[in-house]
Amino acid sequence: MADKIPEKQWAQVIEKTGGPVDYKEIPVQKPGPDEVLVNIKYSGVCHTDLHAVNGDWPLATKLPLVGGHEGAGVVVARGDLVTEVEIGDHAGVKWLNGSCLSCDFCQEGYEPLCAHALLSGYTVDGTFQQYCIAKAAHVARIPKDVPLDAIAPVLCAGITVYKGLKESGARPGQTVAIVGAGGGLGSLACQYAKAMGLRIIAIDAGDEKKEMTNKLGAESFVDFSKSDNVVKDVQAATEDGLGPHAVLLVAVNEKPFQQAAEYVRPHGTVVAIGLPAGAYLRAPVFESVIKMITIKGSYVGNRKDTSEAINFFRRGLIKAPFKTIGMSELQKVYDLMHEGKIAGRYVVDTSK
Repeated sequence: MADKIPEKQWAQVIEKTGGPVDYKEIPVQKPGPDEVLVNIKYSGVCHTDLHAVNGDWPLATKLPLVGGHEGAGVVVARGDLVTEVEIGDHAGVKWLNGSCLSCDFCQEGYEPLCAHALLSGYTVDGTFQQYCIAKAAHVARIPKDVPLDAIAPVLCAGITVYKGLKESGARPGQTVAIVGAGGGLGSLACQYAKAMGLRIIAIDAGDEKKEMTNKLGAESFVDFSKSDNVVKDVQAATEDGLGPHAVLLVAVNEKPFQQAAEYVRPHGTVVAIGLPAGAYLRAPVFESVIKMITIKGSYVGNRKDTSEAINFFRRGLIKAPFKTIGMSELQKVYDLMHEGKIAGRYVVDTSK
């Protein structure tokens, strides 16, 4: 065990579903044999964290619960069986806190589908605390030349959209439509798509979003709030008028999930990533069959996806603008999210 690990720490704790979060002192846990203890320096704030507070999803959270799943920090202790992570390494605690590593899904690289997956800030305590436990096999390895505050949002949002783009099967030179391109996930998706050699159609609303996505590499912009026919406008934005090869759905409302199958090109792929509460996918059966389109969901990335996504960031190809606040102010961010007034991504500094 490392020296100078305190017995108590500050954390944001959900005592009951619906919140609010309670900023209080709690004990620092000791890592198990296959676990590490990470001194969290910064943690990104994701909409999933608000869903965990509110109990929006059909998956029970533990209570009381420390939320958060975009934590970046320094390994300060490790279990007796851990050999691949050293004390002093920089590490990230992601949504997938751990998995069994032995089931079919884990062996095939689909660890997030493991029936025994541990979810940070949901089924196990997460990163809105100063010291966090995670399975050593699943922590993200963060190079020491990467700023811990800047990498935090990549540990969920970045990895998630990068995985979705890989799942789409789109190849360099092909076109991807990103629905919700001006949001937190969408802005990262634009950057990863550009870095992967894809051509981008950004779909969102407002001149501000148009300007932003243009700077991020989008070749065209479809404003769904002004368009009389989104399907035709998206298809018209492609050179041959047949529509994009892939559609990435990172929107926060249901309607785009019911339109995408109509404008994706024949043999194209629609990838659902966003999780609007109570939403359903919808597609016309005849056209879906005749056009041979694929509609699929994409969850979070595996360990390899994580290292690849971090490497794009390390090479300077990904920028994730963020605002830093003290962890004690987390409830203010949740209030902004609840009111729909959130602008950009927030990262909490656990020392404040």
